[in-house]
Amino acid sequence: MLENIITSKTRLRLLVKFFINVANEGYLRGLASEMRESTNAIRKELNNLTDAGYLIRTEAHQKITYKANQHNPFFILLQKIVRKYIGLDTIVEMVLEKMGTVSRVFLIGDYVNGIDSGKIEVVLEGNDLNEQYISHLSDRLQQEIQREVVFYLTNQHDESGLLVFEQDQK
Repeated sequence: MLENIITSKTRLRLLVKFFINVANEGYLRGLASEMRESTNAIRKELNNLTDAGYLIRTEAHQKITYKANQHNPFFILLQKIVRKYIGLDTIVEMVLEKMGTVSRVFLIGDYVNGIDSGKIEVVLEGNDLNEQYISHLSDRLQQEIQREVVFYLTNQHDESGLLVFEQDQK
């Protein structure tokens, strides 16, 4: 649906790269290689996003890097849009719907690095997680968000990845 509004696939991929995880950054040639795009296409979109104030351009050691501008008034909104586009909100909502014992949800794999590979890897941390429901949920989510979703269940996760949900400790 978002691709109907943002018609440039390169721009959409860059938004996913930088707004799925604020720790992500990149430089021209690395992004071109990662996205299998020409440096000119990447440069054009990086310049557009930087000129609009969505990205910050930093030069160090003769290398220019880009990252999301967290001070932009639209930063939080863009991050929510990107996460909705990927389907993270749907994943968390559907997991919590019938599994109240989930204490934390982490995103791992390609999407942490902003790579829209089509395979979303999610770690569910909690006690007495319903493996049968999770297995069924993977199929439902794939139909809903048009991406493969793989769940890993654990009692205690090592903090790696991107924390997308944490149960309030009352």
